[in-house]
Amino acid sequence: MSALLAWFLTNPTVLAIGVGIIGALGWGFHQRLAGARAERSKQAEAEDAARNVADQIDNDIGALPDGAVRKELKSWARD
Repeated sequence: MSALLAWFLTNPTVLAIGVGIIGALGWGFHQRLAGARAERSKQAEAEDAARNVADQIDNDIGALPDGAVRKELKSWARD
């Protein structure tokens, strides 16, 4: 058994194939993490844009007088 193991560990072809497999798995794992990082970044940018729009709407509503706000809200409320 040890002779077989020694042959596998000293054979350059077997070592090259093993290193290639480990390298491919490592590269795939790295790509998967990079994709997840990019998706989180994209979602954060979308959330920031939505928050900016919501803040602008809040500011616009806050600038209106109370009567105008009630009038605008009546058009959105169900009777």
